[in-house]
Amino acid sequence: MGNRLSKIYTKTGDDGTTGLGDGTRVAKDSARVCAYGTVDEANSCIGLLLACELPEAMAELLTTIQHQLFDLGGELCIPGHAAIDDGDVQRLEQHLDHYNEALPALKDFILPGGGEAAARCHVARTVVRRAERKAVTLSHHDAVRPEAIRYLNRLSDLLFVLARVLARESGHGEVLWNHERRKR
Repeated sequence: MGNRLSKIYTKTGDDGTTGLGDGTRVAKDSARVCAYGTVDEANSCIGLLLACELPEAMAELLTTIQHQLFDLGGELCIPGHAAIDDGDVQRLEQHLDHYNEALPALKDFILPGGGEAAARCHVARTVVRRAERKAVTLSHHDAVRPEAIRYLNRLSDLLFVLARVLARESGHGEVLWNHERRKR
């Protein structure tokens, strides 16, 4: 690992800029910083989910995903760097297929909820979706590898499926959107 922080505050960001992984200084609200910052936020949401009691295999998967999100943040923080590959996306798809297999087909929209773990999973899902949007915005200005965007897209899908699994396993069940309520 390169630099280690011995002092947490450096005062170099007091002017509204921050350093990228390659040493370049950019505005703290640049598209690149917003993209990797939102990936970091998604990682924190998954950490909050991991604070719940989860099935062991799911906790292991989410921990692996946290490491991959850290890698992805590094990829977005260092222009030209590659950390996420097609194999990472394919593994997410395999987990998606595995967890989705036992779920009934969706016939209604699902509201975020279904117990604490499921609700936290939904929050993580929505933050990952935002990270995906921020990465797409960045791709309009700078090069972003398509694997990064695909990874975020699949991850949000996986988190949706995991939220469904967690809601069912908790006994709370899924919260279905009642679209008929407006017709009264």
